[in-house]
Amino acid sequence: MSVQDLTHWSPRELPGRASIVGEHVRVEPIRDARRFAELHAAFAGHDRLWDYLAYGPFGSPEDFGRFANSTYLTPDPLFHAIVPAASGQAEGVMALMRLDPANGVAEIGHICLGPSLQQTRAASEAFLLLFSRVFDELGYRRLEWKCNDRNAPSKRAAERLGFTFEGLFRQHMVVKGHNRDTAWYSIVDREWPRVKAGFEAWLAPENFTADGRQIRSLAQARR
Repeated sequence: MSVQDLTHWSPRELPGRASIVGEHVRVEPIRDARRFAELHAAFAGHDRLWDYLAYGPFGSPEDFGRFANSTYLTPDPLFHAIVPAASGQAEGVMALMRLDPANGVAEIGHICLGPSLQQTRAASEAFLLLFSRVFDELGYRRLEWKCNDRNAPSKRAAERLGFTFEGLFRQHMVVKGHNRDTAWYSIVDREWPRVKAGFEAWLAPENFTADGRQIRSLAQARR
């Protein structure tokens, strides 16, 4: 691997608060409580969504609202609501976090997708839009994904989205009274063009049948 010349590198900006709009979804930085009722409705009754998060589940809209007010409105993590065009309602969240503009590094985390959003074009496009903000708009060099090593769905998602496994941090955290070994993944800037092209090929209308089934998987589109 060649050594990158970073003689002209300069610190990057922090992510802004502008929404990002795609064909199937809108990704909105959360500024206030307007989407909280929608998010509670998307998550309510699906307690397994919180299994590998450090918080939740929540027993009432009021409990969720108190949590959201103390968690979703911070500058870092910078939470985003995922709003599919089909519903116009927030059905999930994800955050840019551990922002390091001096080195051009960010992490995507706190991902919680309601069942109506899972395995949809809107969800995949939401990731593409946020990744594009990090690499194309801000010019960052590295995007990280970290998850509990026991969280097999999260690890599969990281690999599906184009992240590369980097290793395991053993006994990294204590979460809800249990040990967490943390699996680390990343996409770096030289990999981004191929990852982005895969997203675009996968999202193309010709990659779906008339009843909405994919023809090629995202991994196949990327290859």
